[in-house]
Amino acid sequence: MLLSLVLISLVVAGWALSAQRLDRWRITSPLFLVLTGAIVEYSTHGSLADTLNSDTAQHVAEIILAVLLFVDANEIRTGVLGERPHSAVRLLFIALPLAVGIAVALGLWLLPGMSLATVVVIACVVVPIDFAPARFIMRDKRVPSRVTDLLNVEAGYSDGIVSPVFVFALAVADPNEEAGSVWHQLTSAIPHAVIAIVIGVAIGAGLGLAANFAERKGLMTAQSKRIIVVAAPALTYTLSLWAEGNGFVAVFVCGIAYHYFRHSQEHERELELLDDISFLLMAAMWFVFGGVALLAYWRGGLTIGLVVFCLLALTLVRMLPMLVATLGSRFSWPERLLLGWLGPRGAATIVFGLLAFNVLDDPAETVILQTMVVVVLGSVLMHGIGARAAAHAFARSQSE
Repeated sequence: MLLSLVLISLVVAGWALSAQRLDRWRITSPLFLVLTGAIVEYSTHGSLADTLNSDTAQHVAEIILAVLLFVDANEIRTGVLGERPHSAVRLLFIALPLAVGIAVALGLWLLPGMSLATVVVIACVVVPIDFAPARFIMRDKRVPSRVTDLLNVEAGYSDGIVSPVFVFALAVADPNEEAGSVWHQLTSAIPHAVIAIVIGVAIGAGLGLAANFAERKGLMTAQSKRIIVVAAPALTYTLSLWAEGNGFVAVFVCGIAYHYFRHSQEHERELELLDDISFLLMAAMWFVFGGVALLAYWRGGLTIGLVVFCLLALTLVRMLPMLVATLGSRFSWPERLLLGWLGPRGAATIVFGLLAFNVLDDPAETVILQTMVVVVLGSVLMHGIGARAAAHAFARSQSE
């Protein structure tokens, strides 16, 4: 583990010293970190792989997910659900559950030998979207603002909505947990979720209102405004674990509540410190992913069924629910197709995948590892190249 931390620190320092030049070369930070992670893993003969199945690695992944959930919940620029709340509700509560359901059905068909709980875990890994590795999509002027607004809301909330299902399914699939009925697991999970929601709302709303009061009275500095945003998810996550609640749900709810109750003209500046911390954690994750990609290749056993499942996860599983959810809306058919096509996978898929890999045993852990790698790498190709083509095709359709 110590060697891995040294290597990650060196690579991040190397990126920091050449970030502007890499941007000119169109080399994004995730791409740079993935490539260096793969090179390090190859040259050190599996030094990263040795640290994945450990309690420390699991706790690090949990912390990364907690920070990611809070940051995502605060990324929405306008209101809690963006500029088009009705459309956002359709995406989050019609398209997203439908996508998970379709992914589960396809997984039971194409991934034989996996239990239902494991397939649900895999579905939760492949469904959430993330624009970190393809941020250019959100800045492309050919993509309508109402499309990017909805995509921004979905990217902010999809991992938080999926996380309780993921945690529950992972607990059922965990071979080290005491055997019990699914109903027993569900009834046990509900009190933990309720505790988490109460803690998340209380801390998010409380700190948001307290910050408003302190700011009006001139009690805060620019630095303290950034610090409180870091303290919020840390306090929520640790307090929720202490109270035996679901830490991920608590942090996600806290992020929403804080964003709703905190009234500040400099909200984005207040998030800068947490954004930097989040970037460092994500950098470590992308670096590890580069090594994981090699590990998945070395393990072998990649089946046609798994590859087909990953391709469908990036296309049918994404597009069909999106088309269903936007039926009867004011979005044109080209805009609906664009919403369905623009769904890159990144941080949430990797973190969920690494958590599941750490908890489960073979053959499930190998299948999850390979699925995570194929989906993310497939998304890099599909959305790195295909997204620009889709935006160009949309612009042409509007000019005709």
